[in-house]
This record gives sequence, structure tokens and C-alpha cells, in this order.
Amino acid sequence: MVDMHIDHQVLSDLQDVMESGYQQLLETFLEDSERRLSQLHGAKNAAELGMAAHSFKGSSSNMGAVGLAALCQQLEERVRQSPLYGIEDLINRIDQEYREVQCFYRGECARVSSS
Repeated sequence: MVDMHIDHQVLSDLQDVMESGYQQLLETFLEDSERRLSQLHGAKNAAELGMAAHSFKGSSSNMGAVGLAALCQQLEERVRQSPLYGIEDLINRIDQEYREVQCFYRGECARVSSS
């Protein structure tokens, strides 16, 4: 099942492959994502912003966070065009989407740890 935030099939496949390491994978993704958001917000130029967006897109995609990956892709493409007007709005949308994803993955961690 794919909703606008999460591809549940990707998560199901990850859980099958990772087995007992699945919860650690989720927690690592959440920690990495916080770092990647900081990199987005702290980027000093378009190149840094593009690299941060690219790496965040990859990890989000690998974890089934399809909405987040799509926004990061938009940002990655957007920073190749000058001037960078309106980019703050895209970063704010990434922040909002990450909050949705973060909430879901924290719930997923709780579900796995209680089973």
C-alpha cells in the first residue's frame, strides 16, 4: 500500500530482510534525518543545499518515505536554477513532510518493540 507519505510495501520488505534489525534501521533513519534537515537549513550555498537534498532523497527513498523523497528531488532540481527565490517554501514543506514521516516511523518503532 502506498499513501502520499509512505510506501508500506517498501517497509514490509525491509522488515522481512532486516528482521530483528528493523527497529534499529528505523531509529537510524530518524537520527540521520535530523542531521540531514540540519544540513539543509545550514547550507551556505546552492551546492551544499543540492548535496544535502540528494542524500536526504536517497535515504528517504530507501526507507519508503516517498513524499519526502519527492520533495527532496524537487529541491535538488530547484537549486540548479538561479536565482534561488522561493526555496524557503520548499524547505518548509520538507520540514512538514518530515514531521509526518517522523511520527509514522516512531509509531512503527513502538509497534515493533512491543511485538
